[in-house]
Amino acid sequence: MAVRAVRGATQLEEDVREHMLERVAEMVQDVMESNGLEIDDFISVIFTATDDLKSEFPAYAARRLGFGAVPLICARELEIGNSMPRVVRMMAHIETDLPRADITHVYLHGAANLRRDLTRVREVPDDQSGADA
Repeated sequence: MAVRAVRGATQLEEDVREHMLERVAEMVQDVMESNGLEIDDFISVIFTATDDLKSEFPAYAARRLGFGAVPLICARELEIGNSMPRVVRMMAHIETDLPRADITHVYLHGAANLRRDLTRVREVPDDQSGADA
């Protein structure tokens, strides 16, 4: 079994605690599902948030998913001019049999624009498409 790193990012619409917890949980769960991971496969996770996010620690969302025994840490993202606002990123160290080239990195919502080369197109269920019936 190898140690690999998997990345994820998501953008929030606004800095509201419940919204933060929902978006970060969605990102973590998508990373898990996309790579066939269970919580025990995680060695550690680093979360970063842009300076405009202050409503909650991103790691708390992972704790609520059952990551109580996994070392987690939060940090601030660098403040670079014209960078995307309201973004939470993660880098998780995992144990997996997947080759490095087969790791699926997850970039959700507006954060998909950060790494178009790594972003998968996600299907939106018909009842969530936002189209008028």
